Amino acid sequence: MLAIDAGNSKTDVAVVTTDGQVLTTARGGAFRPPAVGLRPALNALADTVTHAFETAGITSADHVSACLANADLPIEEQQLTAALTARAWGTTVEVRNDTFAILRAGVTEPRGVAVVCGAGINCVGMHHDRTARFPALGRISGDWGGGWHLSEEALWHAARADDGRGEATALSDTLPAHFGLPDMASLIEALHLEHIAPSRRHELTPVLFRTAADGDPVARSIIDHQADEVVAMATVALTRLNLLTEETPVLLGGSVLAAQHPRLDTRIRTLLSERAPKAVPRVVKESPVLGAALLGMDHLNAPRDAQERLRVHYR
Repeated sequence: MLAIDAGNSKTDVAVVTTDGQVLTTARGGAFRPPAVGLRPALNALADTVTHAFETAGITSADHVSACLANADLPIEEQQLTAALTARAWGTTVEVRNDTFAILRAGVTEPRGVAVVCGAGINCVGMHHDRTARFPALGRISGDWGGGWHLSEEALWHAARADDGRGEATALSDTLPAHFGLPDMASLIEALHLEHIAPSRRHELTPVLFRTAADGDPVARSIIDHQADEVVAMATVALTRLNLLTEETPVLLGGSVLAAQHPRLDTRIRTLLSERAPKAVPRVVKESPVLGAALLGMDHLNAPRDAQERLRVHYR
C-alpha cells in the first residue's frame, strides 16, 4: 500500500505492507494545485512517490490511500482520484481531504471528530462508514479562523486602534515591533508595497498570542473567537453523526492548536464540556501519514495487530 499525506507545507509518503510493516518513507514539498496547477503539483508528488518506490524495490502498489490538501469538495476528491489513478501508482485509489489523516491517526477505529487549525481551519468526523465535513473554503463557506486569518484580524484591529476607529490595543505596538518598525502606519505601508513579503504575515499569529497572554483585551477576544469556532465545528460534526451522547474523541491538530496556547486550549476544553459533555478532546501528536496508512488498512480490511504494528513504527 502507498500512503500519502500531502499538505500545504510538505508531503510525506510511506510504502506499507498489509501486515503493518513500513518498507520505506519519503518526504517532499508542498502540494498546492490551486497555486501551481494540478499537473505541476502531481509531478512534484510523483518525484517523492518514485523515490519511495525505488527504495522499496517496487513499481506500484495494490492500493493508494491519499490524504491531500485542497481536496475540499467531493468533486475535487473525484478529480484527484482520477488524476492519481492515471499515474498507475496502485490498482485502487482512495482520495480524502488531509484532515481525515489527522483524525485517523488519533483514533484506534474510524470513529471521532477532528478539528484542524493551521494556516486555515477545517473539521471532519467519521463514524465508520458515515462522515461529516465542511467545505472549508474560507469566508464564502462560513469559516472563521486559522493562522492566516488570525494574523489579518490582528492587523485589522491594530490599524483601527491606531487611527482612532477602534478600541485601543497593544497590537498597535507589538505587530510593527516584530518587523522592527516604529508604528502601524509604517507596517501598513511596508505590507502594501511588499517591502515585507506577503508570506511573512503568518509571523504575526504568534505575536497575537503573546499579546493576548500579556493581558490585552482585544487580542484575547480574537483568541476567544477562535476557540468558539473550533467548538462550533466540533459540536456540529458530533451532532450530524449522532455522537453527542456517546463518549467520542475530538482530535485537535494543526500548528495553532498543537501549540496548546493556554487561553485557547482552556477555552476550547471548557466550551466542549458545556456543549458536548461526552467529547474527549486530545491534541494529535501522531504523524498524519500514519492516518493515511490506517485509512488504507481500513480499506483493505487489515487485522488489528497489523494496525498496531504500524502505530508502533510511528511511535
